[in-house]
Amino acid sequence: MNDVKMIAVGYDGSRESDAAVRWAFHMARETNAYVTVVHATGLLEHLGTNFSPGVAPPALSAIAKKCGFDQARLRWSVTDGDACSVLFRAVNPPINAELLVVGSRGRGEHSGMLMGSTSLEVVEHATLPVVVVPSDFVPRAVLN
Repeated sequence: MNDVKMIAVGYDGSRESDAAVRWAFHMARETNAYVTVVHATGLLEHLGTNFSPGVAPPALSAIAKKCGFDQARLRWSVTDGDACSVLFRAVNPPINAELLVVGSRGRGEHSGMLMGSTSLEVVEHATLPVVVVPSDFVPRAVLN
């Protein structure tokens, strides 16, 4: 893991994506990596969530601060498309992710699944390592 220089993490403002971001910030702090938080614009438009392409949501800054993550190493990317396609494109320039991180909702059309449909699709089709973070995950460093 020490060779990872760029981590891409999916973010939609949910509790599950907050947990994924916490994990990514914790791992990046430990490995001196950058984190690009990616948001698919089509993901929550129906709920009225409007994330600006140029400005990361304040919640991300708050999570970074709580995790002790240097915000100079944080990138924010808003891209058109569904969540899986946006994450898969993050492996290419300009992001060049070497690790994908997603939260796990575990709810969706397949009741009883341990992972939600997005995290399952990412795991099944990714061309690089994927970490699926449970919604209740709190890194030890955050607890101290």
